Amino acid sequence: MLRFRDYRLDLLHLLPISVLGILSSGVILLPVLVPVAATDSAIIDSDNWANSTSNYSQALINGTFSRLDKLSMGNVKERSPRLWAFLIATYWVSFVTYYLLWKAYKHVTQMRAKALMSPKVKPEQFAVLVRDVPNPPEGQSKKQQVNKIWKELEGCKRKLAHAEAKYAKSKKKGNTEGIRPTNKTGVHGLKIGKKLDSIDYYTEKIRELTRNLKDEQKVTVQKRQQCSALVFFKSRVTAACAGQSLHAQMVDNWTVIDAPEPQQLIWKNLTVKFFHRQTRQYVVYVIVFLTISFYLIPISFISALTTLTNLKKFLPFLIPILKIRAIETLLESYLPQLTLYLFMAVLPKFLLFLSKIEGIPSESHAIRAASGKYFYFIVVNVFIGFSIGGTVFSTIKRIQYNPINSIVTILAESLPDRATFFLTYVALHCLGGFGLELSRIIPLTKFHLKKKFYCKTEAEIRESWMPGDLNYGKRFPHDMLVITIVLCYSVMAPIIIPFGVLYFGLAWLVLRNQALKVYAPSFESYGRGWPHMHSRMLAALLLFQVTMLGYFGAKEFYYAPLAVPLVILSLIFAFVCRKKFYPVFRHTALEVVCHEQAEITDMELEWIIKSYIPPCFRSEDFADDQQEVALSKV
Repeated sequence: MLRFRDYRLDLLHLLPISVLGILSSGVILLPVLVPVAATDSAIIDSDNWANSTSNYSQALINGTFSRLDKLSMGNVKERSPRLWAFLIATYWVSFVTYYLLWKAYKHVTQMRAKALMSPKVKPEQFAVLVRDVPNPPEGQSKKQQVNKIWKELEGCKRKLAHAEAKYAKSKKKGNTEGIRPTNKTGVHGLKIGKKLDSIDYYTEKIRELTRNLKDEQKVTVQKRQQCSALVFFKSRVTAACAGQSLHAQMVDNWTVIDAPEPQQLIWKNLTVKFFHRQTRQYVVYVIVFLTISFYLIPISFISALTTLTNLKKFLPFLIPILKIRAIETLLESYLPQLTLYLFMAVLPKFLLFLSKIEGIPSESHAIRAASGKYFYFIVVNVFIGFSIGGTVFSTIKRIQYNPINSIVTILAESLPDRATFFLTYVALHCLGGFGLELSRIIPLTKFHLKKKFYCKTEAEIRESWMPGDLNYGKRFPHDMLVITIVLCYSVMAPIIIPFGVLYFGLAWLVLRNQALKVYAPSFESYGRGWPHMHSRMLAALLLFQVTMLGYFGAKEFYYAPLAVPLVILSLIFAFVCRKKFYPVFRHTALEVVCHEQAEITDMELEWIIKSYIPPCFRSEDFADDQQEVALSKV
C-alpha cells in the first residue's frame, strides 16, 4: 500500500497534474497556434537574411534565432489579428491550470483526511508542542550540555568499533599479532599532535564521556525547566483542540502548535523565544534576498580567483602540478564550470541551514522553507536572469525611469529569443537527469569506494548503503522550474509542450519507482507540503500571465489589456484556495480526529511519551526513575 508521505504524495501528485495540464493545453495549442505562427512572416527565413530588418540581422548574427522561432509567436507581425489566437490561448492555459489545481487541492485534502483517520496510534496525534513558556522561578538554571556529550560519546563508540575491526582484519593477513591502529589527537580531526593507540584511546575516552554524560543527565533533570514543553493527551480530539486554542492574551506567551513526529524535532530550536524567532526570520529573509540578487558577485569572484593565472599567483606551491599539460588543459576547460557546480550544490544546504536558524521546530517544516527559497532563487537567476541577462545592460536607462513596466517588457521581449535554449534545457534534463536517477551510478560508486577504503564494520557498511530520502528540498524546486518554463512558453512557443509532457511523464515513472522501492523517507507530515507546491505553481502562472501581457504590449496589440483580468483572477483564485483548503493543512479538523478513535490505554500513552525522549536521554546508564522525572511526570 502506498504510504502517505510528503515525498510519495506531494511530489508524485504534482507530476501527473503537470502531465495532465500540459497535455490538455497541448491538444488545443499545438494544432492551432503552430500553423497560425508558421504561416506569418515576421521572422524572415535565414536564406533571405540580407533583406531582413536590422534587428533581425543582429539577432541572427548573435545566434539567438533558429528555424524553430518560425513556429512561435515571434513570427507573428505586430498588430496582427492573429494575436487573438494567442490571447485566447492564454485564457485557455490559465483556466486549465485553475481547474487542475482546484481538483488537486481537493483530492490531496481528502487523502490527508483519510490518512489521519487511520486507527493506528501515531505519537504526534496525541501531543502538542508548547513554546514561549514564561521564565522559570529565580534560582533554577537550564542545561544544554547533555546532547553535545552524547554525540561525542556515540562518535567515539563508532571510531572504537572501526579501529577494532581494522585491527582484527590485520590479523587475518598472516600476522598473528596484527597491527594496532593509531591516531593523532588534533583539534577538529586534524592529523597533528601525539600519536596514540586508537583502541586504548577511544576505550578510555568512552569511559570518561560516559561518566560526564551521567552527571550532566542528573543535573539537567534536576534543573529541568525550559521555555518549551511537550504535553500529551489520551485522546487525539483533546490534543487537536489544545493545538488550535488560544492559551494566552499575549502572542509571545504559551504558543501552542501540533507536535511534529518525534524524529522530526529540532530540539535546539524549541527554546528560541517568540521575538527572537521573528527577528531571525526577517534577518534570514534579508540574507536570502541578497543571495538571490547578488549571487553573481561571489561566483564571479571565486571564478576569477580560481583561474590558472591566479592559482599560480596565490598558491605558488601548485605551479609544478599546473605545469603538467593534461592537468592544465583540464583545469582551463572545466574549472569555472566546476566552481559554479560546487556553488549550486552547496546552495540548498546553505538555504536549509538558514531555514533552521529561523527557529523552525521540525525538519519537515525547515525543508519546506528551504525548498521555497531555492525555488525563487533558481527562477530569478536561471529563468529570469538568463532571459534578460543579455539585454539588461543595454536597457539600464530605460529601467531607470520606469522600473516595473520596463522589466516586464524587457522580460517579455527577451523570452522568445531564449525559446530554443530552454527547449534544449528541458530536453537535456529529461534525457540525462532521469537516466542518472534510475541507474544511481554516483551513489553506487560512492558506496563501493567507501566499502573498499573506509568501511570496516557491518554498521558502517549499512550506513553507507542507506539511500536516504528523495531530497525533497532540491528536487521539487527543479521540477517547479520546468513547470515555470513550460507554462511561460506554452503560448509563445507551443513546440515546447511535447518536451514538457515527456519530462513529467518520465518523472512520474522514474520517481514513483524510486519513491516506492529505493528511497527511505525520513519523515511523514501528511501532505503539508502540497499548499506550498500549490503556491509555487500559482506564482509560475502569474509570471506566465504577466510576461504574456508584456509581450502583447511589445507586439502593439490593441487588445492587450484584455489579459489584465487574468492576473486579477489568479490573485482571487489564490485567496479563495487559501481560505478554503489551507486551514485543514495547518491544523487537523476535529471531524477527522473524531473518526473511530477511542482513548488510548496507559501503556500506549507511556510508549508515546517515551518516543519523544531525546536520544541523549536513552542511555543505558539513565535509570527509569530518572526518565520519569525527565518527562515531568511528577
